[in-house]
Amino acid sequence: MTEHGLEHLASPEVIVRHQDDPGTQVRLCDRYFPDEHGIGFAVEIRADGLQARLDSIETWVWDHKPLTDFLDGLAADFRGWDGERTWSTNHLVLRAVFNSGGHVALTWTLIPWTTRQDAWEASVTTWLEAGEEMSALAADLREFLTAEDVARG
Repeated sequence: MTEHGLEHLASPEVIVRHQDDPGTQVRLCDRYFPDEHGIGFAVEIRADGLQARLDSIETWVWDHKPLTDFLDGLAADFRGWDGERTWSTNHLVLRAVFNSGGHVALTWTLIPWTTRQDAWEASVTTWLEAGEEMSALAADLREFLTAEDVARG
């Protein structure tokens, strides 16, 4: 585990831990490539009494704002911002709020079904330092989401 609360492992994955509660974490893993225009991956969230996973989070080259650009923007605004910033894709919503003390609260929400009335949602919030830790997360996710894979062909 690095000093930034992010783990770098041999298999392509990124783990984001809450700085004060390492049991609260988000894990992005199991990349796949639906075609040359997209990348898919699984997201697992864990906290005390909660464990949820979705296997089919997908992002596409034509998405309004890539996740990496969203995180780069948060890292660049390390001095803070007002209100909430949001990024979303098919089954994942990421909300960011700047808090006093130079920390960013990232709330990761998994939404398996967007059209069913009986659908569930699960969320966890991780806290990162606004500057260096946010920059490290942005870099790690950029590598995870853009790295070439042998299976991609």
